[in-house]
Amino acid sequence: MRPVVGIISNSYLENDEYPVHAGGTINSEAVAAVADCIPLIIPADPRFVSTEELLATCDAFLLTGGRPNVHPEEYGESATEAHGSFDRARDAVTLPLVRACVERGQPVFGICRGFQEMNVAMGGSLHPEIRDLPGRMNHRMPPEGTLEERFALRHCVTFTDGSVFHRLFGRTEVMTNSLHGQGIKRAGERVSVDGVAGDGTPEAIHIRDAAGFALGVQWHPEWNAANDPVSRPLFRAFGEAARAWVAARRPVPIERIA
Repeated sequence: MRPVVGIISNSYLENDEYPVHAGGTINSEAVAAVADCIPLIIPADPRFVSTEELLATCDAFLLTGGRPNVHPEEYGESATEAHGSFDRARDAVTLPLVRACVERGQPVFGICRGFQEMNVAMGGSLHPEIRDLPGRMNHRMPPEGTLEERFALRHCVTFTDGSVFHRLFGRTEVMTNSLHGQGIKRAGERVSVDGVAGDGTPEAIHIRDAAGFALGVQWHPEWNAANDPVSRPLFRAFGEAARAWVAARRPVPIERIA
């Protein structure tokens, strides 16, 4: 049995009227084909799931990107028009889940909004709009073009020498895509910013002294994960962490014992 990775979903209105919880196919593909785990879409709403149930059901968690942002009240600020739309139900699921995973050692991997959720969960804050800051470039998804063009590699990320990302990739600079509007303002307690874009925007983090895999990236490695030289080692490491969790925490079923 492959490890089960809970993929945090996003809320949508199908045909502008029918509410659904959904996850991008490329997230499931990266989890299944590269991490070699079973992808399981999680409804991000505390009416349906609890932290305890999720921890018992899944071996690891992928915090996906999404259009709504973490509500600024979660880091002690008031909402403004620049903060965009919100999903308070997802906040209520992911923020305590991150903290629980960090303490238990259960693997958690944050992408884009998930990267931001990890920072907020650990007490950090966010800039509502990176492109409005002096000296920063526009990190948002291009408004036009094919998916290939929108997810194309757009800027370099430089990693701290000797950091977990440096060791993972075997180099201190990689090219990534860029599809986000918000970013880290204040790093949370135990949040180590290990990678930055050329304009100083944080792009890669790990949680210091976490009991297990707890990494986040601001870009979208799920795109072309099987072929991209940066995405592939990230998801492979995530899968290995999930298998290590299973081996250490979950007993082998009796029928599998020789």
